Amino acid sequence: MVGLDRRAFLGAIGATAVGSLLLSACGGPSAPPPPAATPVPGPAPAPVPANAPFFVGTYTDGDGAGKGIGVGTWATANGQATLSGVVPVSNPSFLALGPGGTVLYAVDEQEDGGVSALSVTGGELKLINRESSKGAGPTHLCVHPSGRYVLAANYDSGSVVALPVRPDGGLGPATDVAQHTGSGPDADRQDGPHAHQIVPAPAGGYLHAVDLGTDTIYAYQLDNASGRLTPRGEVKLRAGSGPRHLAFHPNGRFAYVTTELGNTVVTCGYAGGVLTPGKEQPATTAPSSGERNYPAEVVVSPDGRFVYVSNRGADNIAVFAVGADGQLAPSSSTPCGGKYPRYIGLAPGGDFLFSANQKSDTVTTFAVDKATGALTSVGKPLASPMPVCTVAL
Repeated sequence: MVGLDRRAFLGAIGATAVGSLLLSACGGPSAPPPPAATPVPGPAPAPVPANAPFFVGTYTDGDGAGKGIGVGTWATANGQATLSGVVPVSNPSFLALGPGGTVLYAVDEQEDGGVSALSVTGGELKLINRESSKGAGPTHLCVHPSGRYVLAANYDSGSVVALPVRPDGGLGPATDVAQHTGSGPDADRQDGPHAHQIVPAPAGGYLHAVDLGTDTIYAYQLDNASGRLTPRGEVKLRAGSGPRHLAFHPNGRFAYVTTELGNTVVTCGYAGGVLTPGKEQPATTAPSSGERNYPAEVVVSPDGRFVYVSNRGADNIAVFAVGADGQLAPSSSTPCGGKYPRYIGLAPGGDFLFSANQKSDTVTTFAVDKATGALTSVGKPLASPMPVCTVAL
Protein backbone atom coordinates (compact mmCIF):
# COMPACT_ATOMS: atom_id res chain seq x y z
CA MET A 1 0.00 0.00 0.00
CA VAL A 2 1.24 3.46 -0.75
CA GLY A 3 0.01 4.71 2.64
CA LEU A 4 2.08 2.02 4.31
CA ASP A 5 5.20 3.09 2.41
CA ARG A 6 4.79 6.66 3.57
CA ARG A 7 4.50 5.58 7.18
CA ALA A 8 7.48 3.28 6.79
CA PHE A 9 9.49 6.24 5.58
CA LEU A 10 8.69 8.22 8.67
CA GLY A 11 10.03 5.48 10.90
CA ALA A 12 8.16 2.66 9.88
CA ILE A 13 -21.51 3.75 29.30
CA GLY A 14 -22.32 3.49 32.13
CA ALA A 15 -24.41 6.14 33.82
CA THR A 16 -23.72 8.09 37.03
CA ALA A 17 -25.42 6.43 40.02
CA VAL A 18 -26.38 8.63 42.92
CA GLY A 19 -27.89 7.16 46.06
CA SER A 20 -29.75 9.07 48.78
CA LEU A 21 -30.82 8.05 52.25
CA LEU A 22 -34.19 9.36 53.45
CA LEU A 23 -34.74 9.30 57.19
CA SER A 24 -38.24 10.13 58.41
CA ALA A 25 -39.96 10.16 61.77
CA CYS A 26 -43.67 10.67 62.33
CA GLY A 27 -46.20 10.22 65.04
CA GLY A 28 -49.10 11.86 66.86
CA PRO A 29 -49.11 13.34 70.30
CA SER A 30 -49.38 9.90 71.90
CA ALA A 31 -46.40 8.53 70.00
CA PRO A 32 -43.52 7.34 72.15
CA PRO A 33 -40.46 9.57 72.29
CA PRO A 34 -37.72 8.90 69.78
CA PRO A 35 -34.77 6.78 70.77
CA ALA A 36 -32.15 8.55 72.82
CA ALA A 37 -29.57 8.07 70.11
CA THR A 38 -30.12 8.06 66.37
CA PRO A 39 -27.58 6.13 64.26
CA VAL A 40 -25.41 8.48 62.21
CA PRO A 41 -25.11 7.50 58.54
CA GLY A 42 -21.57 6.74 57.36
CA PRO A 43 -19.76 8.80 54.71
CA ALA A 44 -21.66 9.05 51.44
CA PRO A 45 -20.13 6.82 48.76
CA ALA A 46 -17.94 8.56 46.22
CA PRO A 47 -19.85 9.43 43.05
CA VAL A 48 -19.31 7.07 40.17
CA PRO A 49 -17.80 8.95 37.18
CA ALA A 50 -20.14 9.36 34.25
CA ASN A 51 -18.93 7.70 31.09
CA ALA A 52 -19.20 8.98 27.53
CA PRO A 53 -18.45 7.26 24.21
CA PHE A 54 -14.83 7.11 23.10
CA PHE A 55 -13.50 5.90 19.74
CA VAL A 56 -9.96 5.13 18.60
CA GLY A 57 -8.84 5.06 14.97
CA THR A 58 -5.97 2.70 14.20
CA TYR A 59 -3.76 1.44 11.40
CA THR A 60 -4.77 -2.08 10.46
CA ASP A 61 -1.82 -3.09 8.27
CA GLY A 62 1.64 -4.08 9.45
CA ASP A 63 2.92 -6.00 12.45
CA GLY A 64 1.04 -5.30 15.67
CA ALA A 65 -1.66 -3.37 13.85
CA GLY A 66 -5.20 -2.86 15.02
CA LYS A 67 -8.39 -4.45 13.70
CA GLY A 68 -10.45 -1.32 13.11
CA ILE A 69 -12.10 1.36 15.24
CA GLY A 70 -11.77 0.79 18.97
CA VAL A 71 -15.03 1.36 20.86
CA GLY A 72 -15.19 2.30 24.51
CA THR A 73 -15.81 5.07 27.00
CA TRP A 74 -14.01 7.85 28.84
CA ALA A 75 -14.80 9.01 32.38
CA THR A 76 -15.83 12.65 32.30
CA ALA A 77 -14.67 13.14 35.90
CA ASN A 78 -11.06 12.00 35.50
CA GLY A 79 -10.46 11.39 31.79
CA GLN A 80 -9.79 7.67 32.10
CA ALA A 81 -10.45 5.89 28.80
CA THR A 82 -11.32 2.22 28.35
CA LEU A 83 -12.07 0.04 25.34
CA SER A 84 -14.66 -2.73 25.15
CA GLY A 85 -14.66 -3.75 21.50
CA VAL A 86 -13.68 -3.02 17.93
CA VAL A 87 -15.54 -2.45 14.65
CA PRO A 88 -13.67 -3.73 11.58
CA VAL A 89 -12.72 -0.89 9.20
CA SER A 90 -9.56 -0.80 7.06
CA ASN A 91 -7.00 1.79 8.23
CA PRO A 92 -9.42 4.21 9.92
CA SER A 93 -6.62 6.71 10.49
CA PHE A 94 -8.87 9.75 10.94
CA LEU A 95 -12.36 10.08 12.43
CA ALA A 96 -14.95 12.86 12.47
CA LEU A 97 -18.42 13.16 13.98
CA GLY A 98 -21.45 14.27 12.04
CA PRO A 99 -23.98 16.80 13.40
CA GLY A 100 -25.48 15.73 16.71
CA GLY A 101 -22.88 13.00 17.16
CA THR A 102 -25.15 10.33 15.66
CA VAL A 103 -22.82 9.34 12.82
CA LEU A 104 -19.07 8.75 12.82
CA TYR A 105 -17.10 9.03 9.59
CA ALA A 106 -13.75 7.32 9.06
CA VAL A 107 -11.22 7.40 6.25
CA ASP A 108 -10.05 4.09 4.82
CA GLU A 109 -6.39 4.98 4.24
CA GLN A 110 -5.39 2.54 1.53
CA GLU A 111 -4.64 2.46 -2.19
CA ASP A 112 -8.32 2.08 -3.03
CA GLY A 113 -9.31 4.86 -0.68
CA GLY A 114 -12.73 5.26 0.83
CA VAL A 115 -14.80 6.82 3.59
CA SER A 116 -16.98 4.77 5.93
CA ALA A 117 -20.11 6.03 7.68
CA LEU A 118 -21.09 4.40 10.99
CA SER A 119 -24.15 5.08 13.13
CA VAL A 120 -23.54 5.94 16.78
CA THR A 121 -26.19 4.52 19.10
CA GLY A 122 -25.62 4.35 22.84
CA GLY A 123 -21.88 4.42 22.24
CA GLU A 124 -22.03 1.49 19.81
CA LEU A 125 -21.03 1.68 16.14
CA LYS A 126 -22.72 0.04 13.18
CA LEU A 127 -21.51 0.38 9.61
CA ILE A 128 -23.98 2.18 7.35
CA ASN A 129 -21.94 2.13 4.15
CA ARG A 130 -18.59 2.84 2.55
CA GLU A 131 -18.05 5.14 -0.41
CA SER A 132 -14.99 5.58 -2.61
CA SER A 133 -12.88 8.68 -1.95
CA LYS A 134 -11.91 8.74 -5.65
CA GLY A 135 -8.26 8.75 -4.65
CA ALA A 136 -5.51 6.90 -2.85
CA GLY A 137 -4.52 7.08 0.80
CA PRO A 138 -7.09 9.44 2.35
CA THR A 139 -5.67 10.75 5.62
CA HIS A 140 -8.19 13.33 6.80
CA LEU A 141 -11.84 14.26 6.56
CA CYS A 142 -14.29 16.80 7.88
CA VAL A 143 -18.03 17.40 7.83
CA HIS A 144 -19.12 20.53 6.00
CA PRO A 145 -20.80 23.10 8.31
CA SER A 146 -24.07 22.52 6.43
CA GLY A 147 -23.95 18.85 7.44
CA ARG A 148 -24.76 17.91 3.85
CA TYR A 149 -21.29 16.80 2.73
CA VAL A 150 -18.20 15.02 3.99
CA LEU A 151 -14.90 16.25 2.54
CA ALA A 152 -11.79 14.05 2.48
CA ALA A 153 -8.14 14.64 1.60
CA ASN A 154 -6.43 11.93 -0.48
CA TYR A 155 -2.77 12.07 0.53
CA ASP A 156 -1.26 9.68 -1.98
CA SER A 157 -3.09 11.04 -5.01
CA GLY A 158 -3.06 14.69 -3.90
CA SER A 159 -6.76 15.47 -4.23
CA VAL A 160 -9.80 16.42 -2.19
CA VAL A 161 -13.29 14.96 -2.63
CA ALA A 162 -16.85 15.93 -1.73
CA LEU A 163 -19.27 13.16 -0.71
CA PRO A 164 -22.97 13.93 -0.12
CA VAL A 165 -24.59 12.85 3.14
CA ARG A 166 -27.77 10.78 2.78
CA PRO A 167 -30.77 11.17 5.12
CA ASP A 168 -29.64 8.10 7.08
CA GLY A 169 -26.15 9.56 7.56
CA GLY A 170 -24.62 7.29 4.95
CA LEU A 171 -22.67 8.64 1.99
CA GLY A 172 -23.50 8.94 -1.69
CA PRO A 173 -21.08 8.85 -4.63
CA ALA A 174 -18.65 11.75 -4.95
CA THR A 175 -20.05 14.95 -6.42
CA ASP A 176 -16.64 16.46 -7.17
CA VAL A 177 -12.90 15.83 -6.95
CA ALA A 178 -10.33 18.64 -6.96
CA GLN A 179 -6.89 17.51 -8.09
CA HIS A 180 -3.79 19.36 -6.90
CA THR A 181 -0.67 19.65 -9.06
CA GLY A 182 2.97 20.43 -8.42
CA SER A 183 5.80 19.21 -6.23
CA GLY A 184 8.38 20.43 -3.73
CA PRO A 185 12.14 20.32 -3.18
CA ASP A 186 12.13 17.26 -0.89
CA ALA A 187 12.51 14.45 -3.43
CA ASP A 188 11.47 11.76 -0.95
CA ARG A 189 8.30 13.38 0.38
CA GLN A 190 7.36 15.99 -2.22
CA ASP A 191 7.50 14.15 -5.53
CA GLY A 192 3.95 15.29 -6.21
CA PRO A 193 0.90 16.71 -4.46
CA HIS A 194 -0.03 15.16 -1.11
CA ALA A 195 -3.22 16.60 0.33
CA HIS A 196 -2.99 15.95 4.06
CA GLN A 197 -6.01 17.77 5.46
CA ILE A 198 -9.18 19.64 4.51
CA VAL A 199 -10.88 21.83 7.10
CA PRO A 200 -13.67 24.44 7.09
CA ALA A 201 -13.15 28.00 8.25
CA PRO A 202 -15.00 28.84 11.51
CA ALA A 203 -17.53 31.12 9.82
CA GLY A 204 -18.12 28.63 7.00
CA GLY A 205 -18.05 29.63 3.38
CA TYR A 206 -14.54 28.40 2.72
CA LEU A 207 -12.68 25.11 2.92
CA HIS A 208 -8.90 24.92 3.15
CA ALA A 209 -6.84 21.95 1.95
CA VAL A 210 -3.30 21.63 3.29
CA ASP A 211 -0.93 19.97 0.80
CA LEU A 212 2.38 18.66 2.13
CA GLY A 213 3.74 17.84 -1.33
CA THR A 214 3.33 21.28 -2.88
CA ASP A 215 3.88 23.49 0.21
CA THR A 216 0.48 25.00 -0.52
CA ILE A 217 -2.82 25.66 1.25
CA TYR A 218 -5.72 25.72 -1.21
CA ALA A 219 -9.03 27.52 -0.67
CA TYR A 220 -12.34 26.17 -1.98
CA GLN A 221 -16.01 26.97 -1.80
CA LEU A 222 -18.61 24.22 -1.92
CA ASP A 223 -21.93 24.62 -3.70
CA ASN A 224 -24.49 23.04 -1.39
CA ALA A 225 -26.88 22.32 -4.23
CA SER A 226 -24.50 20.65 -6.68
CA GLY A 227 -21.67 19.53 -4.41
CA ARG A 228 -19.14 21.16 -6.73
CA LEU A 229 -15.83 22.50 -5.35
CA THR A 230 -14.74 25.87 -6.74
CA PRO A 231 -11.10 26.95 -6.26
CA ARG A 232 -10.83 30.35 -4.56
CA GLY A 233 -7.08 30.82 -4.32
CA GLU A 234 -3.98 29.34 -2.77
CA VAL A 235 -1.11 30.42 -0.57
CA LYS A 236 2.43 29.10 -0.59
CA LEU A 237 4.42 28.35 2.53
CA ARG A 238 8.21 28.10 2.71
CA ALA A 239 9.53 25.71 0.06
CA GLY A 240 10.27 22.30 1.53
CA SER A 241 8.43 22.96 4.80
CA GLY A 242 5.73 20.38 4.06
CA PRO A 243 2.61 21.82 5.73
CA ARG A 244 0.50 19.11 7.37
CA HIS A 245 -2.39 20.39 9.49
CA LEU A 246 -4.13 23.69 10.15
CA ALA A 247 -6.27 24.82 13.09
CA PHE A 248 -8.28 28.02 13.30
CA HIS A 249 -8.50 30.30 16.30
CA PRO A 250 -12.10 30.57 17.60
CA ASN A 251 -12.21 34.26 16.68
CA GLY A 252 -11.64 33.35 13.03
CA ARG A 253 -8.86 35.93 12.61
CA PHE A 254 -5.89 33.59 13.01
CA ALA A 255 -4.84 30.09 11.99
CA TYR A 256 -1.90 27.90 12.95
CA VAL A 257 -0.17 25.45 10.60
CA THR A 258 2.24 22.67 11.50
CA THR A 259 4.95 21.94 8.94
CA GLU A 260 5.89 18.27 9.04
CA LEU A 261 9.15 18.63 7.11
CA GLY A 262 10.09 22.04 8.48
CA ASN A 263 9.57 21.15 12.16
CA THR A 264 7.75 24.43 12.73
CA VAL A 265 4.39 26.01 13.45
CA VAL A 266 3.32 29.00 11.35
CA THR A 267 0.98 31.75 12.56
CA CYS A 268 -1.32 33.04 9.82
CA GLY A 269 -3.72 35.94 9.64
CA TYR A 270 -7.12 35.14 8.17
CA ALA A 271 -9.81 37.25 6.53
CA GLY A 272 -12.25 36.74 3.69
CA GLY A 273 -11.06 33.23 2.95
CA VAL A 274 -7.44 34.35 2.60
CA LEU A 275 -4.60 33.04 4.78
CA THR A 276 -1.61 35.32 5.27
CA PRO A 277 1.43 33.39 6.58
CA GLY A 278 3.38 35.21 9.26
CA LYS A 279 5.83 34.13 11.92
CA GLU A 280 7.31 30.64 11.64
CA GLN A 281 8.85 29.20 14.78
CA PRO A 282 10.09 25.83 16.13
CA ALA A 283 7.32 23.36 16.90
CA THR A 284 9.06 22.29 20.10
CA THR A 285 11.55 23.86 22.49
CA ALA A 286 12.47 20.53 24.10
CA PRO A 287 16.12 19.46 23.81
CA SER A 288 16.80 17.38 20.73
CA SER A 289 16.81 13.62 21.24
CA GLY A 290 18.91 13.18 18.13
CA GLU A 291 15.90 11.91 16.21
CA ARG A 292 14.34 14.09 13.53
CA ASN A 293 11.13 15.67 14.72
CA TYR A 294 7.92 15.63 12.69
CA PRO A 295 5.17 17.89 14.05
CA ALA A 296 1.73 16.39 13.50
CA GLU A 297 -1.51 17.67 15.03
CA VAL A 298 -2.27 21.26 16.05
CA VAL A 299 -5.17 22.08 18.39
CA VAL A 300 -6.48 25.39 19.73
CA SER A 301 -8.15 25.51 23.15
CA PRO A 302 -11.87 26.41 23.14
CA ASP A 303 -11.14 29.77 24.77
CA GLY A 304 -8.42 30.53 22.21
CA ARG A 305 -5.73 31.12 24.84
CA PHE A 306 -3.48 28.16 24.03
CA VAL A 307 -2.24 26.13 21.06
CA TYR A 308 -1.10 22.51 21.41
CA VAL A 309 1.24 20.76 18.95
CA SER A 310 2.11 17.06 18.95
CA ASN A 311 5.73 16.25 18.09
CA ARG A 312 6.77 12.87 16.72
CA GLY A 313 10.45 12.26 17.38
CA ALA A 314 10.65 14.67 20.29
CA ASP A 315 7.60 12.71 21.55
CA ASN A 316 6.06 15.60 23.40
CA ILE A 317 3.16 17.99 23.34
CA ALA A 318 4.23 21.60 23.07
CA VAL A 319 2.04 24.29 24.61
CA PHE A 320 2.01 27.83 23.21
CA ALA A 321 0.29 30.84 24.76
CA VAL A 322 -1.68 32.97 22.30
CA GLY A 323 -1.14 36.72 22.50
CA ALA A 324 -3.71 39.40 21.79
CA ASP A 325 -2.19 39.73 18.32
CA GLY A 326 -2.55 35.99 17.72
CA GLN A 327 1.18 35.35 17.98
CA LEU A 328 2.49 32.30 19.83
CA ALA A 329 4.85 32.23 22.79
CA PRO A 330 6.28 28.89 23.97
CA SER A 331 4.75 28.08 27.35
CA SER A 332 5.58 24.48 28.28
CA SER A 333 6.41 21.06 26.89
CA THR A 334 5.11 17.75 28.23
CA PRO A 335 6.25 14.21 27.30
CA CYS A 336 3.41 12.48 25.50
CA GLY A 337 3.73 9.39 27.70
CA GLY A 338 4.51 7.18 24.73
CA LYS A 339 6.10 7.29 21.31
CA TYR A 340 5.10 9.07 18.09
CA PRO A 341 2.00 11.10 19.06
CA ARG A 342 0.34 11.25 15.64
CA TYR A 343 -2.84 12.83 16.99
CA ILE A 344 -3.93 14.89 19.97
CA GLY A 345 -7.49 15.97 20.69
CA LEU A 346 -9.37 17.79 23.43
CA ALA A 347 -12.37 16.33 25.20
CA PRO A 348 -15.62 18.32 25.04
CA GLY A 349 -15.20 21.29 27.34
CA GLY A 350 -11.41 21.20 27.04
CA ASP A 351 -10.67 19.73 30.49
CA PHE A 352 -8.72 16.75 29.13
CA LEU A 353 -6.41 16.11 26.19
CA PHE A 354 -5.86 12.69 24.61
CA SER A 355 -2.66 11.70 22.81
CA ALA A 356 -2.69 8.78 20.35
CA ASN A 357 0.86 7.40 20.49
CA GLN A 358 1.23 5.33 17.35
CA LYS A 359 4.49 3.53 18.08
CA SER A 360 3.92 2.70 21.74
CA ASP A 361 0.36 1.35 21.29
CA THR A 362 -1.05 3.69 23.92
CA VAL A 363 -3.48 6.56 24.31
CA THR A 364 -2.55 8.82 27.20
CA THR A 365 -4.75 11.32 29.01
CA PHE A 366 -3.75 14.73 30.32
CA ALA A 367 -5.64 17.11 32.58
CA VAL A 368 -5.60 20.65 31.19
CA ASP A 369 -4.90 23.61 33.45
CA LYS A 370 -7.12 26.20 31.82
CA ALA A 371 -5.29 29.07 33.50
CA THR A 372 -1.81 28.15 32.27
CA GLY A 373 -2.48 25.64 29.49
CA ALA A 374 -0.18 23.17 31.23
CA LEU A 375 -0.78 19.43 30.88
CA THR A 376 -0.62 16.86 33.67
CA SER A 377 -0.69 13.13 32.95
CA VAL A 378 -3.61 11.41 34.66
CA GLY A 379 -4.94 7.89 34.89
CA LYS A 380 -3.66 4.75 33.28
CA PRO A 381 -2.58 4.75 29.62
CA LEU A 382 -5.09 3.05 27.36
CA ALA A 383 -3.66 0.07 25.50
CA SER A 384 -4.60 0.09 21.82
CA PRO A 385 -2.74 -1.38 18.84
CA MET A 386 -1.30 1.38 16.62
CA PRO A 387 -3.65 4.21 17.68
CA VAL A 388 -3.60 7.27 15.42
CA CYS A 389 -6.81 9.20 16.17
CA THR A 390 -9.36 9.58 18.96
CA VAL A 391 -12.88 10.98 19.26
CA ALA A 392 -14.44 11.71 22.65
CA LEU A 393 -18.15 12.52 22.76
